[in-house]
Amino acid sequence: MAIATFSNFSSRALSFPTPTRHLSSTILTFTAPRVTAASVFSPPQLILDSRRCRLPTVVLAGGHGGSGGVPGGGGGGGGGDDGDAGERNRMEAILALAEMGRSLDSLPKDLAAAIGAGKIPGAIVSRYFELEKSGVFRWLLQFGGFKERLLADDLFLTKVAIECGVGIFTKTAAELERRRENFSKELDFVLADVVSSNQLMALVADFMLVWLPAPTVSLKPPLSVSAGPLAKFFYSCPDNAFQVALAGTSYSFLQRIGAIVRNGSKLFVVGTGASLVGTGITNALINTRKAFDKSFAAEAEDVPVISTSVAYGVYMAVSSNLRYQVLAGVIEQRILEPLLHQHKLILSAACFVVRTGNTFLGSLMVGGLCAMGWGPKDTRIEYWADPFLTFMGIAHAD
Repeated sequence: MAIATFSNFSSRALSFPTPTRHLSSTILTFTAPRVTAASVFSPPQLILDSRRCRLPTVVLAGGHGGSGGVPGGGGGGGGGDDGDAGERNRMEAILALAEMGRSLDSLPKDLAAAIGAGKIPGAIVSRYFELEKSGVFRWLLQFGGFKERLLADDLFLTKVAIECGVGIFTKTAAELERRRENFSKELDFVLADVVSSNQLMALVADFMLVWLPAPTVSLKPPLSVSAGPLAKFFYSCPDNAFQVALAGTSYSFLQRIGAIVRNGSKLFVVGTGASLVGTGITNALINTRKAFDKSFAAEAEDVPVISTSVAYGVYMAVSSNLRYQVLAGVIEQRILEPLLHQHKLILSAACFVVRTGNTFLGSLMVGGLCAMGWGPKDTRIEYWADPFLTFMGIAHAD
């Protein structure tokens, strides 16, 4: 069988079967220059030849003629592992481009730059081409945040749908359970409350709980020279503290701790802001109802806005942050995906189970904190914060 061999990714001979009548005996041989960041951006000869020769099998050899597959780390004389990984990443990416008949010019600039820097292995480039086949994914790949997350996890949108769907269902069911016989009488208030505040707030919070801790393939542009030390530190941190690092990339323990701190601060802002909007709208609806229904005024009280919002922000920054970091970086990426990566439907079902269980665990924690007097004293906050408990019949109104 015809074999193309790249040894140590330096100045070696590339051998392709020549498209002549004597294919079995005639070999086209030429010497390829050492692959550098500059040459990666203009490899037309390599791509042209590989397309013409219809390369049937590619074997990547390690330093001492190792077996095919993923290249070994060795190279005859002790270059650094990160440097070897960068060279391998570049060559794998070029081979993926050649297989699809594409050039770097056809890729987004951030992805092309990452390939040139040796940060993106061929598997990620192949995943990009697979995602491009879908019109929805092709549109989302235009946005940097979605691109980084979809390249790291092609089920990212499925997980967003699971999280938001579970949140909407349980919160709506909680309203039904809490109001019971008054549900039809207060239907106008329930619909306005659910649609305008609770559900809106839930969707924002649930989306960010999937978005922020999601593992990513980093395509961030370089920081400016004037960036401060704190900005440089958080720039080097992963998006998920437990995510698997790509070949040629590594994260220190301090950088992984930094990911938890950074996401915690963001989730505090998200939780506090969403709660401010939601409870503010709820209070406005309560006061409007009081103006038209005097009997409702005696049984309804305004929700404390500031204390509720800060309490929920702290809860998201601490409890939700840690739970979703572990869920996305350990349970899903390190356990479920390696086991079920060839069975996407089963993997999606497993993600649904663990994410529903995580929501229930969070509800139990909120219920316990409310029972111990943490946060606002208004019992409705407990129902707003832990609808799963209400839905399951664990929590009941006074």
